[in-house]
Amino acid sequence: MKIGFYAGSFDPFTNGHLHVVKAASKLFDKVIIAIGENSFKKRRFNNQKMKEAIERVLKSKKLSNVEVIIYDCFTADIAKEYDTTFLIRGLRNGMDYQYEENISAINEKTSGLDTIYIRAGRHGSTSSSMVVELLEYGKDISEYVPEEILELLMNE
Repeated sequence: MKIGFYAGSFDPFTNGHLHVVKAASKLFDKVIIAIGENSFKKRRFNNQKMKEAIERVLKSKKLSNVEVIIYDCFTADIAKEYDTTFLIRGLRNGMDYQYEENISAINEKTSGLDTIYIRAGRHGSTSSSMVVELLEYGKDISEYVPEEILELLMNE
């Protein structure tokens, strides 16, 4: 079984993330979205509530081969526990590629896991930070996040 492991803070989960998940779900028998704690970032939204909202997105998009987990350890270690075939990373632009290549090299060295990159497509200009900033200024974010995530963000 080919398993892809897509880790991130998903704080919040955007349409760019969803684009990556949809593409990955066609490439892998199973995709695991892994919501992790980033020691360099303070979470803005509750992990468990985000997990539940992402699960509602997956159900509405009929992505039945995708599972969502929460973890708080080294990404490559938890990925190995799930018998991961590849780590999945989304790319928005060239700057993302440079950043991700450094992380991928460490993950490969420490775990033997290779990384596959999937472009965020037309959502390449969207970042979670941008969505949060727009939300804080009362701007419409509906084109940047799935409906189920929008509901969560509007009620936080």
